[in-house]
Amino acid sequence: MLKTTIEKVINEDLSAIWTVLDNEERRRIVDNFEIHNFKKNQIIYTQGEEAEHLWCLLKGKVKMYKDGIGGRQQILRLFRPVQYFGYRAGFANEQHMSSACAFEPSTLGSIPMSLVKDLVSHNIKLAWFFIEELSHNLGGSDARIVNLTQKHIRGRLAEALIVLRENYGYEDDNATIKIYMSREDIANLSNMTTSNAIRTLSAFVNEKILAVDGRRIKIINEPALRKISKFG
Repeated sequence: MLKTTIEKVINEDLSAIWTVLDNEERRRIVDNFEIHNFKKNQIIYTQGEEAEHLWCLLKGKVKMYKDGIGGRQQILRLFRPVQYFGYRAGFANEQHMSSACAFEPSTLGSIPMSLVKDLVSHNIKLAWFFIEELSHNLGGSDARIVNLTQKHIRGRLAEALIVLRENYGYEDDNATIKIYMSREDIANLSNMTTSNAIRTLSAFVNEKILAVDGRRIKIINEPALRKISKFG
């Protein structure tokens, strides 16, 4: 029964990988696939650990982050279903250079990196899948580095909110971003102090660009927010 459930999950949620595998490769994935449930803020892996698994987010939200000077976090990436992570270090034969934790109660699948490497070495379509994934992530990281270093505070925060909106979408009101972050997390995503994030959010509210209720952020004027994001 469990094997049937796992096969159904993989077939539906990991279809991008499933379609490039033959029957024997699929059987090996099913036999080694594990489903994990994580609580809010529960650590998935930490910086310095061996990269033993490819992780796939099936339900919920996950953040990848790096600890900086003074214990301050820098959020590197936010994941939504269905996205893969944790495998870069495995392909590079390195330890994890960042950490990952569940942003909210989340369900994840894992596949041993040893199996992934073996499949990639025999399946060119699967190899190209990961090359495209890594290339896309590298391009996004390059763009993010430029934005975080060259944009002013307002531009960085506006861009972070646009990224959240594009990544997770809106609630049913078509205005409230479908993720609720603390001011500290917003600051860590935008490469600024928490106090600067609070002041900038308040400025956007005063300018009628946003409406804020606790951790719920509603975008009132998206064109204005995008303009601030674009011109920094």
